[in-house]
Amino acid sequence: MLKLFKRGPKKTRSKYARARRSKIHGMGVYAKRNIPKGVEILDYVGTKVTKKQSDKIADDLFKKYEHNKEKFPGVFIFELDKKYDIDGNVKYNTARFINHSCSPNCEVEIEKGRIWIQSIKKIKKGEELFYNYGYDIDDHEDHPCYCGSKKCVGYILDEDLWPRLKKKIAAKKKKERLAAKKKKAKTNKRKSAPKSKKKR
Repeated sequence: MLKLFKRGPKKTRSKYARARRSKIHGMGVYAKRNIPKGVEILDYVGTKVTKKQSDKIADDLFKKYEHNKEKFPGVFIFELDKKYDIDGNVKYNTARFINHSCSPNCEVEIEKGRIWIQSIKKIKKGEELFYNYGYDIDDHEDHPCYCGSKKCVGYILDEDLWPRLKKKIAAKKKKERLAAKKKKAKTNKRKSAPKSKKKR
């Protein structure tokens, strides 16, 4: 397998990718040249933390931006294994700028304690790199997706959970329709009820 990544002491660099403004969200990472399938493009780096520490980092960030969500920078915690995570919120981690897509051209591979962003198809020069963030379904409404792909399901979610999401959305819409129908029936009932005559 090709490994085209070099890391210096200050920031991650790849001969195949660089970060710049994204049309989808904030910063993004783009192909500097054509990338073959199966290339380990970038290493997701940062501070190794325990699960307890990563929970605290996320909670502190949410509390800090609770009343200023527009400036929320995001949480860059990446699961490494059952015991540890990587806090990628460091300036030298270029891979933290890679955005989510429901139709990704990259995937994540964890190899010997390192997190690699690897191409799963041929990527043309100038194309933005994406991978699926693989979020859980519990808080899916807190993570809307704006990737704009034809496969977009509207939320940042692990693809394996898409069938459950469709069922959940269908059930919610059905509940809303029933509630609207019930409300309309009550309104019509009030309109059709005879008006009481006032006694003089």
